[in-house]
Amino acid sequence: MPLILTVTPKNPADEGHNRLLYGFEYHHDRMVACFLGFSFSLPFFFDILGEMKIFTHIRRVIVVNTWKSGKKATVLFLLAFVFALSSPMATSALEKTFTNSLGMEFVLIPAGTFIMGSPTDEPGRERDVVPHTAKISQPFYFQTTEVTVKQWRLIMGKPFFGRKKGSEDMPVVRVSWQDCIKFIKKLNARNDGVYRLPTEAEWEYACRAGNTTAYGIGDSIDCNRAMYANNTLKTADCVGAVKSKGLPPDQPAPVKSYAPNAMGIYDMQGNVWEWCEDWYHPYKPDVAVKPQSKAEAPSIETGTDKVRRGGSWYGTGIRCRCANRNFSHFANRYQTTGFRLVREVK
Repeated sequence: MPLILTVTPKNPADEGHNRLLYGFEYHHDRMVACFLGFSFSLPFFFDILGEMKIFTHIRRVIVVNTWKSGKKATVLFLLAFVFALSSPMATSALEKTFTNSLGMEFVLIPAGTFIMGSPTDEPGRERDVVPHTAKISQPFYFQTTEVTVKQWRLIMGKPFFGRKKGSEDMPVVRVSWQDCIKFIKKLNARNDGVYRLPTEAEWEYACRAGNTTAYGIGDSIDCNRAMYANNTLKTADCVGAVKSKGLPPDQPAPVKSYAPNAMGIYDMQGNVWEWCEDWYHPYKPDVAVKPQSKAEAPSIETGTDKVRRGGSWYGTGIRCRCANRNFSHFANRYQTTGFRLVREVK
């Protein structure tokens, strides 16, 4: 909510000095702020507001002073409580982690640019993952775990357990993309922030965690670092390692059973496939990148298949690469598929 302040220079002789306050640092010692009838020096005033976290998203304040016939006529323009969250100052002012009322934990992912897709010599590479530059234009909060059975139950009132044994810390599975959207609508109705599915670009950006390796956690993975190939009927390479951790075969693991990546995010390799916002389509040279709202997504692309990312307990490790793409009809439900959320930065 914008605040209207009156700012005047202490000394009319300062007319020629800087009128732009960027980061609240330029020549603010020459001005005072009148707020609710009290006068404060700007450094003190902004320190107070900083403690109150009122200005955490503000990029710049522009103050313009004009003078006519030797008389002071102060023209104040707080032009811009500009929410440029891509600026370093704005990102640094945001909370690095956040936990909502359901116990969902989120980590702040800064804006940035990365190479999306994979090089031609990456083992297991598919033809539709052509490398290209992708820009994430705004920071966002990314859920550190997949949505759990407990969290699903708190919103939807009924559990979706895994195939056999389950606990409330298991990722919720057998949810379609449509089911996820219903969950998000109910969650947003609680007025606890704005939540959505991650875009495909956001998901890969968070998976890579600043790395260019195939898996985000390195050039390879093994059964002690990720939940995959836990399938006694088809892909059983990791069944023994899973049992040694006290976990059952033929289903995912409770969240946080394996170490997180460099950004503190769990299970970006394996465990369950995760729905993304996007309709599946071949990459374009100038692929879309900025976070888009759920409402905008259908107008950008249409189709019947939605993107899934990350691999799962059922399949091989090669499917767990950061660049690996998968898709399915938006109404399908699988025991291998769940989701995690993005919380938009206010």
